[in-house]
Amino acid sequence: MTATGTTLVIGATGTTGSRTVAQLIAAGHRVKAAGRRATPLPGAEPVRFDWYEPATFGDALIGADRVYLVSPVGDPDPAAVMLPFLQQARTVGVRRAVLLSSSAIPEGGPAVGTVHQALPGLFDEWAVLRPSWFMQNFTGTHAHADSIREHGVILTAAGTGRVGFVDADDIAAVAVRALTDDRAPDTDLVLTGPEALSHDDIAAIVTQVTGRPVAHRQLTHDDMRDRLAAVMPREFATMLAGMDRAIAGGAEDRTTDSVQRVTGRPPHGFRAVAERELSVR
Repeated sequence: MTATGTTLVIGATGTTGSRTVAQLIAAGHRVKAAGRRATPLPGAEPVRFDWYEPATFGDALIGADRVYLVSPVGDPDPAAVMLPFLQQARTVGVRRAVLLSSSAIPEGGPAVGTVHQALPGLFDEWAVLRPSWFMQNFTGTHAHADSIREHGVILTAAGTGRVGFVDADDIAAVAVRALTDDRAPDTDLVLTGPEALSHDDIAAIVTQVTGRPVAHRQLTHDDMRDRLAAVMPREFATMLAGMDRAIAGGAEDRTTDSVQRVTGRPPHGFRAVAERELSVR
């Protein structure tokens, strides 16, 4: 890719999108920051974009030759809106697409897994980022972080299962390389932090960093599903509760070297992220 290309970042104010925008701009790349409100971000061109309003696709794509894709939140069938956009993007000259997926969703799996499966057939240059669960779930605006701040508790159906939680800054760093390196990865990349931790471990570290007691309370799969279904579609809540059950069974108890291989530096550990993002609160 040339240094003169323009990257369209969808979900530009989100957890990974905002960091990807900032890191692209810091590296001297041109960015169109796409979102439903076209929120201005330093150094980027804001553009309105809504997955459910195809009329917004055209303006967002003008001048872009690569795109960072974040699927619509809470949609159990994102392919229905994403694939028509991707076909349009290819037609107007986008050459490289980098999709944010999840370590829990394989190619051809549910939700964004269908988009993952389609991506190589749409673009010659591509990557699918499959990060583990975000460390920022415990420090940002996620339900876990809210529960920690308000009640001093983390609620999951993950039992004592361990997860290779990953820093969103590291996800963005990989995204920038996947978007701008001369050669695209042309594969999927499972992204983790340097160690696998249980939610009990997370609670203990947050307690140590903040000085406020935090505990992990284990729920059943059905209780977790019902809690989530109160604030999101039941189908999506069922999928998320199922992911917790998979964690309990060891599905996420792994680490990879993907961040190190792509960025040339090791991934951040959870304690360092907690100290960076929680100790000043």
